[in-house]
Amino acid sequence: MGWFSVPMLLTWLLLQVVWSKPAPETTELDVDGGIDQDIFDINEALGLDLFEGDIKLDGVIHTYFLSPMQERNSIIGDKYRWPHVIPYVLDDSLEMNAKGLILKAFERYRLKTCIDFKPWEGEKNYISVFKGSGCWSSVGNRQEGMQQLSIGANCDRIGTIQHEFLHALGFWHEQSRSDRDDYVSIMWDRIQTGKDHNFNKYDDKTSDSLNVPYDYTSVMHYSQNAFRNGTEPTIVTNIPDFMDVIGQRMDFSDYDLQKLNRLYNCSSSLSFMDTCSFELENICGMIQSSDDNSEWQRLSQVPAGPNTDHTNMGECKGSGYFMHFNTSTGAAGSTAILESRILYPKRDFQCLQFYFYNSGHESDQLYVWVREYTSAHPNGTLRLIEEIKGSPASYWQLHHVSLNVTSKFRVVFQGTRGSGLSMGGLSIDDINLSETQCPHHVWHIRNFAHLLNTSPAGTEGRIYSPPFYSSKGYAFQVSLYVNGTTDNPFNLAMYLHLISGANDDQLQWPCAWQQGTVILLDQHPDIRQQMSNQRSITTDPLKLSDSSSTYFWDRPDKVGSPASFPNGTTFMRGPGSGTTAFLTHQRLRSRNFIKEDGVYILLTMEDISHLLSTQPSISPTFVVNTSSANTIKPTSTTTRPSTTTTPSVTPTEKPEIEVPNFCPDNPCENNGICVIVDTAPVCRCPAGDNWWYMGAKCERKGSTRENTIIAVSSTISVFVVMLIVTITTAVCLKKKYSRRKENGESLTLENKTSF
Repeated sequence: MGWFSVPMLLTWLLLQVVWSKPAPETTELDVDGGIDQDIFDINEALGLDLFEGDIKLDGVIHTYFLSPMQERNSIIGDKYRWPHVIPYVLDDSLEMNAKGLILKAFERYRLKTCIDFKPWEGEKNYISVFKGSGCWSSVGNRQEGMQQLSIGANCDRIGTIQHEFLHALGFWHEQSRSDRDDYVSIMWDRIQTGKDHNFNKYDDKTSDSLNVPYDYTSVMHYSQNAFRNGTEPTIVTNIPDFMDVIGQRMDFSDYDLQKLNRLYNCSSSLSFMDTCSFELENICGMIQSSDDNSEWQRLSQVPAGPNTDHTNMGECKGSGYFMHFNTSTGAAGSTAILESRILYPKRDFQCLQFYFYNSGHESDQLYVWVREYTSAHPNGTLRLIEEIKGSPASYWQLHHVSLNVTSKFRVVFQGTRGSGLSMGGLSIDDINLSETQCPHHVWHIRNFAHLLNTSPAGTEGRIYSPPFYSSKGYAFQVSLYVNGTTDNPFNLAMYLHLISGANDDQLQWPCAWQQGTVILLDQHPDIRQQMSNQRSITTDPLKLSDSSSTYFWDRPDKVGSPASFPNGTTFMRGPGSGTTAFLTHQRLRSRNFIKEDGVYILLTMEDISHLLSTQPSISPTFVVNTSSANTIKPTSTTTRPSTTTTPSVTPTEKPEIEVPNFCPDNPCENNGICVIVDTAPVCRCPAGDNWWYMGAKCERKGSTRENTIIAVSSTISVFVVMLIVTITTAVCLKKKYSRRKENGESLTLENKTSF
């Protein structure tokens, strides 16, 4: 039977190949292609020759020359300023991720300035945001009806959007100031041929800095590598520490806000309500209630903790205070109440953010109330918003509380002593209140300096967040490369993954138009001065994986790979989408991202499907040239559409030169939808839970069952072929063995006969 061991071995190896394939690794898509591209890099790669890289000039201002309307960092004259409420249109050519980010950028303007934005309702002058070639804008209100602002491919970063809207509001680049040579040196020999004009500066006869110092941190400053002809920087800061600071695209700087607020005479911002770090003895106008039997105390440290405040972390002598309720004395149930000044809401939602330190007992509790004043209750009524409890911890913890108040009110902090033995108490610090939406989730990463110092680049240094759920019920997770990937080290890399969750059977798949936003929080005590870094990823249900015909954002059970949580629970993790260029380590250390050796990552996933159609019912006639710096000269209509935040019809007249977002003739079969991508028609094929159409015209149908049958049939075919080969080999060996045996017997008989 020794001859039969060969086919048995072949069969066993075949089964191992078919049934013992290793689990696939989780794939990750870098939306930046591994390159941290600035505005000017994007426009240069597209061959755009715009003024200073991203400014569109009109026929009155010839290329490379400025009219007297320029004033160093800003335009002069009321004629070129916008009203405080700026009408806008989001063109349907925009990518969905860009639409969501533009609205987030508007929220930053509202939080930090008096500038507001509203959907266009027939006003003469307005801004039309569309997906053109690159990222660019005109400067100031051109007073010509529709004024275009392009947020093209790869321009969907909130800092880029803020930058282009600052141009539209009347601001030029920071390094074109007349005094720039006092602060930076332009390395003319390192600039690309023909690009020298982008580094012109303008004398103080036609420029005015609004009495604000030169700003290395401005979101309007060129990066050190702008328009370089090699690998050396074109701008060198006279103070070396700012080399890695110029060119930031995270958020407005303090001086950006000063200039904007001065130009538009802003005395306050729209959605900001209050901030308090308790540095002043008046504790920001907060009051101790007479309805309690204890007091909140303004302290700089407590023996049982905290040892320092959160604002300064003990770095400034003579400052650094917080409010503390001592629970180590008094009877169980004793309370201390601290109330804010009276606040007047303009919206029907608010977010309260503060830091909390519990050095008492787990039975001690902090309650957040609002005292609402109405005509029916002029003395106010209390409404409980949130109860905060838990085990004591030796660090400050960030909390967000959504209030949703519509009448004048106070915020009330009530500390209550529990029944357990306490050595300390409850402390609060760095309170911020704004009329913005709170983040859905918070990921606190402690011992971050240790992770930076010890984590290798690549997957070995990758960490995952806990699982979270979106408001629609999708489960998701974020991965963070602390020291970057092997191809792109010394950066934070961040990816968003869908994961298998409890609601998957009831959800729509592929996941459609959910925008996930990841914010690395700048822990500055005043929310108006925070320069947090954020990126957003939106789930396109028609996006295909690069390596297969499966949908990228399909159910993780179908397209994911096995994973497990630290407690051993297994789940499926879908492919990730994000960037290896989330934030450089230099910028990470330039702000208050790391505080008390920890970082906070704020996470939100929200449905933006209502932004699929955003164009108004009436649109002006215009002429478009997206590839040059020529002017667009629109002519507005006067008909007003119905008021809506998401207007949804197409223009009445087409541009002379346009990039349509639909196909005039639909070549797609089987109910496929034809759209224009980069001026070429592309079919978007329909799909169901277990079937789909594919091919250039959606002419071929696929299904899960069909794929399964093909896979099984292929396996069986291979097995049958191998089995036939094995049997044939075995038969041949047997015949050969039989012939040898017969020959041997014949030889023996002949020998016997010869004797």
